[in-house]
Amino acid sequence: MKLSGAEIIVKSLQEEGVEAIFGYPGGAVLQIYDALYDSSLKHYLVRHEQGAAHAADGYARATGKPGVCIATSGPGATNLVTGIATAYMDSVPIIAFTGQVACDLLGKDSFQEADITGITLPITKHNYLVKDVKDLARTIKEAFHIATTGRPGPVLIDIPKDVSIKKTKFDYPAAVHLRGYKPTVEGNKGQINNAARLIGEAKRPVIYAGGGVVTSGASEELFRLAELTLSPVTTTLLGIGSFPETHPLSLGMLGMHGTKAANYAVSECDLLIAVGARFDDRVTGKIDEFAPHAKIIHIDVDPAEIGKNVRVDVPIVGDVKRVLAELNNKLQQHLPTDWQDRIARLKQENPLCYEENGSLKPQFIIEQIYEVTKGEATIVTEVGQNQMWAAQYYKFTKPRTFISSGGLGTMGYGLPAAIGAKVGRPDSVVIDIAGDGSIQMNIQELATAVHYNIPVIVAILNNNYLGMVRQWQEIFYDRRYSYTEITGPDFVKLAAAYGAVGIRVTKPEEVKPALKKAIKARRPVLIDFVVEREENVFPMVPPGGAIHKMLGG
Repeated sequence: MKLSGAEIIVKSLQEEGVEAIFGYPGGAVLQIYDALYDSSLKHYLVRHEQGAAHAADGYARATGKPGVCIATSGPGATNLVTGIATAYMDSVPIIAFTGQVACDLLGKDSFQEADITGITLPITKHNYLVKDVKDLARTIKEAFHIATTGRPGPVLIDIPKDVSIKKTKFDYPAAVHLRGYKPTVEGNKGQINNAARLIGEAKRPVIYAGGGVVTSGASEELFRLAELTLSPVTTTLLGIGSFPETHPLSLGMLGMHGTKAANYAVSECDLLIAVGARFDDRVTGKIDEFAPHAKIIHIDVDPAEIGKNVRVDVPIVGDVKRVLAELNNKLQQHLPTDWQDRIARLKQENPLCYEENGSLKPQFIIEQIYEVTKGEATIVTEVGQNQMWAAQYYKFTKPRTFISSGGLGTMGYGLPAAIGAKVGRPDSVVIDIAGDGSIQMNIQELATAVHYNIPVIVAILNNNYLGMVRQWQEIFYDRRYSYTEITGPDFVKLAAAYGAVGIRVTKPEEVKPALKKAIKARRPVLIDFVVEREENVFPMVPPGGAIHKMLGG
């Protein structure tokens, strides 16, 4: 029996176990949407294609499964670009399907034609333009394989309209064999032995954990490494949740807005064990003064990341979970030394803090969210001050409970990503911590949440500024607030207009009751927290500065 290309897409997604698709129909994908009409796949109609990409991304980060999104040709496809770039920078597996004009119209500037494979070439792990319906099933199988193996990432499949209409026999491959694509998953045994030797010799080790720990499911192995070696653990923004922040060995986040304890510890350590991290500039600050006394072990599945930004003494290419498991088997239990005492003092002497003056502080709100949810919520963020306060003041203890745009820093990410996360983890309380600037970039997705009754909670830290940009203007530009003051709508009325619950909070004593009400509502809820306007995120490393030279905090 022959199937149309559209039917092959649906059947292939079913073969891959896909449960949710986020998309927006249009002329070039009408055949695909017609095939979806009678399928068992659950499709969520977003209100903007960027929302579809971010929702697929949030779903993938929350579940560990690849997210799927779909858009029509031309502007539909180009509206996915920011979401695809976000996923690419953070190594998130999503499959993006785009419609395209018919094959005989390609390259003729046809109506709603865009060279989306050319446009997304730098921001996808791989992409395809399928010109023959016979190649479609194999292409989809390859796409899922590429997106989810090695260092994960987005894959785009562009499908001309006539390919979705034409028919062929459906034959879905059982396996994929791609010449030239064989990600290394087992670490080199000699290098693992070298790493074990360095760890045994170290007097002041620090573990630096990134998003690769979360991606590979290596949190247990990381925990064992820390406890075997009694090494303090600091994380990147995307590594948050890979190690419990309530543990005595936790230093919290490292870098520009990391904790003082983490930044000082890395500056003093004699061995840095980098696990699934890429030495981003927001982490290292001035490279010449980053971990100046340390030898460096770098474990990563992507060989291109090793040695790219910092010199490495022991490189180990492989899957983090497998490498750590083998490394742990070669280590002896370490005994306490003065280093653990030093770490305890650094944490005691340099806690995260803010001035309490009776006004509504954003840091206090994050602390209250932690108390009300008992640390069990899935926290999604927008980008800016709200993101950093969430990373600093919510104590994360489990992987895949902190979801945020790291590498690209995409404003407007949080709400659609929260929708995707809630679809993927319906039993979890999902809260989007937002700024009043960032939330307005994709506020229309509140309609998606209401339409499908996806009970996400949006907590807006409303200071009537583009807060992080204003902070930089205050510190580095003599308070010349050039176009960073922002007036927004009445968010409570806006929530009601969309059919959601709107709550306004202006006093500290109102925070906890509002959060409890939002959780009990089991509907989409938007809370407008009117916070102190010129509150800053501290500590802060000035751009290009050394991480041990921090402002504030």
